Amino acid sequence: MTFSAKLAAKSAAVLAIGALALTACTNASETGGAGQPGGTESAAAFDPSAVKKDDTLAAAVPDSIKSKGKILVGSDTSYAPAEFLGGSDGQTPMGYDVDIAKAIGAKLGLEAEVQTAEFTGILPALGPKYDLGISSFTINPERLKAVNFVSYFEAGTSWAVQKGNPKGFSLDDVCGKKVGVQTGTVQEEEDLTARNKECKDAGKPAIEVVSLKTQTDINTRLVNGSVDAMLADSPIIGYAITQTNGAVEKIGEPYDSAVQGIAVAKKDTEFAELIQKTLTSLMEDGTYEQILKAWGNEDGAISKAELNPAV
Repeated sequence: MTFSAKLAAKSAAVLAIGALALTACTNASETGGAGQPGGTESAAAFDPSAVKKDDTLAAAVPDSIKSKGKILVGSDTSYAPAEFLGGSDGQTPMGYDVDIAKAIGAKLGLEAEVQTAEFTGILPALGPKYDLGISSFTINPERLKAVNFVSYFEAGTSWAVQKGNPKGFSLDDVCGKKVGVQTGTVQEEEDLTARNKECKDAGKPAIEVVSLKTQTDINTRLVNGSVDAMLADSPIIGYAITQTNGAVEKIGEPYDSAVQGIAVAKKDTEFAELIQKTLTSLMEDGTYEQILKAWGNEDGAISKAELNPAV
């Protein structure tokens, strides 16, 4: 979620990065409202004015961004509690990723404008359209070839079933089961692909993968029983349990924990370094922890923000 100065090269890069976006993580959410089972309670609104501007960091903001007075952030706002649409109008970006974006903007003396985008379209649009991509992107080697990442959160994979597990679903044998997953996530492209290979090698029926664009729709399918189970990043499963008033429940323990990152165009290395320093400052002044605690996701906090960490 780098582009050359030449149009042909730029087009090729967009196509290449778009393919990469389909092979890795994040997910999307429960849009705390429209179409979401269980209501739309959310953490208290974050006030970016409480974040003190750092004049030294602000001075390093690229002129192209200073001239706009804002940082444009691409986010798939369908993945609560990280990023989703809520508020009184049901269209206001919310979540801990949104609050982190606002805090980064405030620290740099700018507004952060979070714009809703389809997950797979965010990385290719970095540079021409978005300054940052903050959408629970898991950092992996393929993506690191295409964009810069600043690490900021850690999440694993979790599974959920209907409350009481009426279908007797077991992680010990998912072959032949109907499983919901968001399109383009590591859970779909890596986890379920590997499990389906095991099913095939064992001569068992394949998993019936129900792949949908938003996690909201997956949650709904599970609540109404049209899928046997779903898997997603651990923060999303925990939030789904809360938002469905316990209509679904976790099964098993989280696994395959991975670091997530804020994405910056590959050519904008200096800006990526500035984001790393800004996030470090937010960690040091307590803002980062405050935001995650407000959304019940302090367990995903990391101790150090790194630029393009080894994964």
